[in-house]
Amino acid sequence: MKNVVWTGTWVAERLGVELVGDEKLSDLLGLALRRNPRRAHLLVSNVLGKHVPQSPSVVYGHGFALGRRVRELLGAEGARAAVVLGYAETATGLGHCVADGVGLAPYLHSTRRPVPGVDTAGGFEESHSHATSHLLLPENPALLAGAGPLVLVDDEFSTGNTVLNTIRDLHARYPRDRYVVVALVDMRSAADLGRLAEFATEIGARVDLVAAARGTVNLPEGVLEKGQALVAEHETTESTETADSRRPWHPGAARVELGWPRGLPDGGRHGFTPGHRIRLDAALPAMVARVADALPDGARRVLVLGFEELMYAPLRLARELEQVVSAEVRYSTTTRSPVLALDDPGYAIRTRLVFPAHDDPDDGPGERYAYNVAGAGFDAVVAVVDSAADTPALHAPDGLLAQLAEHTPSVLLAVVPSYVPARPSTERSSMLPEPLRGPAFSSYAPDEVGWLLQDLSDVTLEAPTEEREEAIQSGGAHYAESLPVEYQPSPQYQELFHTALGTSAARIAQAVGAVTELVLAERSPHPVLVSLARAGTPVGVLMRRWAKHRHGLDLPHYAVSIVRGRGIDANALRWLAAHHDPADVVFVDGWTGKGAITRELTEAIREFESAEGITGFDPEIAVLADPGSCVRTYGTREDFLIPSACLNSTVSGLISRTVLRSDLVGEYDFHGAKFYRELAGSDVSVDFLDAVAAHFPDVADAAVAQAKELLATDRTPTWEGWAAVERISEEYEIHDVNLVKPGVGETTRVLLRRVPWKILARAGAGTDLDHVRLLAQQRGVPVEEVDELPYTCVGLIHPKYTRGATGADGKAVTV
Repeated sequence: MKNVVWTGTWVAERLGVELVGDEKLSDLLGLALRRNPRRAHLLVSNVLGKHVPQSPSVVYGHGFALGRRVRELLGAEGARAAVVLGYAETATGLGHCVADGVGLAPYLHSTRRPVPGVDTAGGFEESHSHATSHLLLPENPALLAGAGPLVLVDDEFSTGNTVLNTIRDLHARYPRDRYVVVALVDMRSAADLGRLAEFATEIGARVDLVAAARGTVNLPEGVLEKGQALVAEHETTESTETADSRRPWHPGAARVELGWPRGLPDGGRHGFTPGHRIRLDAALPAMVARVADALPDGARRVLVLGFEELMYAPLRLARELEQVVSAEVRYSTTTRSPVLALDDPGYAIRTRLVFPAHDDPDDGPGERYAYNVAGAGFDAVVAVVDSAADTPALHAPDGLLAQLAEHTPSVLLAVVPSYVPARPSTERSSMLPEPLRGPAFSSYAPDEVGWLLQDLSDVTLEAPTEEREEAIQSGGAHYAESLPVEYQPSPQYQELFHTALGTSAARIAQAVGAVTELVLAERSPHPVLVSLARAGTPVGVLMRRWAKHRHGLDLPHYAVSIVRGRGIDANALRWLAAHHDPADVVFVDGWTGKGAITRELTEAIREFESAEGITGFDPEIAVLADPGSCVRTYGTREDFLIPSACLNSTVSGLISRTVLRSDLVGEYDFHGAKFYRELAGSDVSVDFLDAVAAHFPDVADAAVAQAKELLATDRTPTWEGWAAVERISEEYEIHDVNLVKPGVGETTRVLLRRVPWKILARAGAGTDLDHVRLLAQQRGVPVEEVDELPYTCVGLIHPKYTRGATGADGKAVTV
């Protein structure tokens, strides 16, 4: 068996340095000499992917495993609330991997690259380093302000000074109860072992430490002077290939266009969210396929070389590449760290490449390094840099690409766009259009609502109901990519609508008053009403009218798009944040069913704030009716007929349901919708508003009293509706809650827009279901009475629909 020489032997023997600790410590670490007056030795990690080219799976695996240990330590709830902070430059990639292991935790790393226009959220010094100043530049300042655990990740934990300085600085700004320190190796001396516990007591927080291995470095007297002398002695004989043995340099490297997703951060310098990770995962196969296609035929050994703090993106590319090519793939990155190179098997840094800094660093021009690349026998090197580093210096005769070309037959260059946080209030929002208003778009008066939508009236988007249902359920299309054909009510159905409106208008008016009073009392004295188009729009208009009638307030009101599975229109939120205080925004909808949109909005706002750095939006929806017990702000929790649910566009300003399709909605576009001008003869939108508002004087006292009663009531959502939907889904063997639509409003939508299977009606339900029974009769859909149904009715969409499907009774489903 071949003897493996430990790569710390040379330094240990000459300086008298002793590495003591776990058996695996020598597998993880080697030793080298720093060209640094503050510290003589350098612990060189074999699994970090910085100085030593290593298998990307090994590098990622060590970080991910540490993250899993943190998750076990914190528990599932603590892990969900955790934020991970990594240290530049060596631990930026390690911290990313730990965040993945914790469970897709939000991630931020410190940086030594100032970014104009991005405010500093903190900073600290690393006293022993060659470059000391660390900056924290989160796009979303709230990232560090939460109360959950903060996980701090570095490659080694030696004196603990850097970590303690960080915690002290952040704890003064954003105090929290728990910190976890993570390192590949815990190398504290006996004198430093008690400092962490003492520090935790000092700040009144728990501080844990997680490390892959533990040990210490015993240093003899005078080690710094001895180390400096050794560096001076050997600097002139550093191991590198001679000029005669170098291949001639050919200008330029072959570029590989990755197709990096637009707007996806290149790393954690400004924050990297779980949503960003999901987007990266989805894009990796296509990007790596382009890299693999560009590799030279017959390449047996390939290096993916990252760039200083840019460690995670090239690591993920390398790890994916390792899975799809037969070549041996290794990964490492360039660095600012000046280290002596010496060609000896017992020394960790065998060779080094020296080249000018190529990212216009704030500290001026200087040298940068790539270690253990020259002479390593790579057939190809894929250099991955961000666009800020794709400068003339990179391509210069003495630049990195030239240095690489002297030592490998093939150099590829992949450039990841440098992510610079958008400044929505001044830059991006200025590129967004103003809201659409009637009569040019919708039959509502221009002051009633501004539509944060784009007009797609000239685009054919309608598809037959059966075709849409089949495509949606098969996964071939999303429901928001097309529109159902607008239902044209029969004279009998129109008469039913007007009858229902006459009997329910006062009841609706009281619920409008109650929910508006709740909003004014609890949410904001000057709210900005933002309706979820389109069912929420009539309710938003009525709430605006109530505020004006009762309090003389002229409230802004907008309508925005939200799409199940795809979130709320981010451009609409950017526009709102640029024109109003997000804290004043109150989202409005007509009713709740099982609460899917409530959950969708909560997740979408969290994701938006994390990605955009715009905070203050409250995701809780204010609704007219909350039969599903999904929100705190409502007018009633009764499931009754709201006549606006009986119709489509003809009761909603002649506006279609919203559309989100990539070929129609660009980067600076709002989601789309159509204005059905041709249906003006059937439009009852304003009639509905006027009929309800006419009852405001009559119900004012009752509405105010109802609001006061609600203010004194525990309105915590029970999610009773969601539980009922899950139960019904299983009982009727549907096994998909998205095909169960509870409540009068949602059932009506099923009958108007989807392929219904059957209707469940609560036994004894009265006139609230007249229109449902009529629609069901017209479409040949059975209505089944059910005892103890928590809703007045529930609509079941035909499961596993294909055209020609049959209903529960074996008869063909008619449309």
